Amino acid sequence: MPKPDLSRGPTRVFARAVVLLLCLTLWPLLAVAQDAGVPRIGVATMQPGDVFFERFGHNALVVDDPAQPEPLSYNFGFFDPNEPDFVPRFIRGDMRYMLAALPLADDLAYYRDVGRGVSIQWLDLDPAQARELASALAENAKPENAHYRYDYFTDNCSTRVRDAIDTALGGALRGQLQGRSRGNTYRGDAVRLASPALWMWLGFDIGLGPSADRPNALWEDAFVPMRLADALRSVRNVDGRPLVSGEQIIVPHTQAPEPAERARLLWPWLVAGLVLGAAILVVGRFAPRALAAIALPFWTLSALLGGVMLFLWLGSEHVFAWRNHNLLLFNPLCLLLLPGGWRIARGRAPGALFRWVLATVLVCGIVALFLHWLPVLPQRNAAWLSLLMPVHVGLFWVLRRRPTGLTRNS
Repeated sequence: MPKPDLSRGPTRVFARAVVLLLCLTLWPLLAVAQDAGVPRIGVATMQPGDVFFERFGHNALVVDDPAQPEPLSYNFGFFDPNEPDFVPRFIRGDMRYMLAALPLADDLAYYRDVGRGVSIQWLDLDPAQARELASALAENAKPENAHYRYDYFTDNCSTRVRDAIDTALGGALRGQLQGRSRGNTYRGDAVRLASPALWMWLGFDIGLGPSADRPNALWEDAFVPMRLADALRSVRNVDGRPLVSGEQIIVPHTQAPEPAERARLLWPWLVAGLVLGAAILVVGRFAPRALAAIALPFWTLSALLGGVMLFLWLGSEHVFAWRNHNLLLFNPLCLLLLPGGWRIARGRAPGALFRWVLATVLVCGIVALFLHWLPVLPQRNAAWLSLLMPVHVGLFWVLRRRPTGLTRNS
């Protein structure tokens, strides 16, 4: 009778139990060790500053990698003003920006010095998403990959941050933001944020065409860093958990707050326009030469602004300035009014060309008013129509005929 093989009995069962116990004990430790090497990703949002080029705020992606000595800031807002063709490219709308990776402490130093607030939203990404995003940023920051063609609204430092997150989420960010809208427009946000700088506010409001007035989805709103930060608070990761796991203020904000959203009142512009129109009628009746002298700077400014708008449309890549209806209000044809206006100011008749051009400028203003009522490519320039149409009507009404007391041209 053979002897039983004890090695395949209790001993083997005991060995299997030990192995199972070791796996149950070590597996969580291995998982923790693996997660400990996962980079933490955050979105840093910098509040607007006092300098005109800081009015729209800023942002960057923060990568806190345990394998690195300190967190890195991936900042898409760098450019080189020493490039030999920097100014011509800027005028043409062909700007080149670049992504730079630098220590977070170095990136924050300026904002701390000037009192521009900085907050970080830490993203709840799974390990694969976090590693993919960190790796993509490191690759993008290499000198041969860092440059990109900058567009003020559609491809800037904030939209680059948005797109990098969306890629890591497999398109889930765009899927949640594209179908939602607050009715904001590129013009609305640009004018609002530029409002503390009067010349900048005027430049955006006069210089933007109808393409800037289409209602944006939250996806397009993200060209403003603060809009992106607000949108991220409502976004969820692909598994349904909130994308933002926490927020912290890194630098307190001590400058003026971001301009608040408020409806634009039309009646002050209309009242101002009617007052100017009435004043033109009164002055033109009693002092046509003085009126012509006053009109000369207005026509000069209109011609200059119209010339700039015409260049932006036909000679540049600033696509949001194309087809600007304000060209019909700040009309380049006003340049042709200057000789006749000068003759009136000197007590002479302006000539037939002056009257024809004056009528043409008025007709162009009426066309602008008609375009404003059309549902196709509407432009939100009702304020400028309200202000300038009474002026054009008044000047035409007073100066269309040779005022009494003027001599004929010799």
